[in-house]
Amino acid sequence: MISKFKPTWMIPMIYNISPVKLEDMGIKYVFTDLDNTLIPWNNPYGTPQLRNWLNNLSKHNIELVVISNNKRSRVKKALEMLDLDFISRSLKPFPNGINKALKKYHLNKKQVIMVGDQLLTDVWASNNAGVRSVLVKPLIETDAWNTKPNRFIEKKIWKNLNKKYVDLKWQEDIND
Repeated sequence: MISKFKPTWMIPMIYNISPVKLEDMGIKYVFTDLDNTLIPWNNPYGTPQLRNWLNNLSKHNIELVVISNNKRSRVKKALEMLDLDFISRSLKPFPNGINKALKKYHLNKKQVIMVGDQLLTDVWASNNAGVRSVLVKPLIETDAWNTKPNRFIEKKIWKNLNKKYVDLKWQEDIND
């Protein structure tokens, strides 16, 4: 069961993911969580670093789709200035949102990765969907109230993951 929480890669932040490496791996779409992964949960306007990374993805013909458990109005408002497509109410850790995006964009599982900052939602959903996952550190140290219980549970999961997978380590980019 603990293997359901094991990410494929662990990197400090989403902006470290190299579009060149994604292209070399045949990745056409990056699916990503919204809050504390793509943008800080309390700052929906994005950063210059985010905009630069999105431009680099675009140069390599890689699309980005947000897959969030948030309601449609929240995700739409957060992404207005970024002009990104999204799947809201994705029901992570269930694979519903990921599977919906795979179907919508006519993709196979090898053409995507899922990026998120939580083991209990993002990584578990990725593994449930059979999609490679990238765990990132939260962009800011604080969380929305509804994420705090997950962080508490994640501490226990980390202990078990580290016991079973002694080679689990943070890297600067995927495939490092």
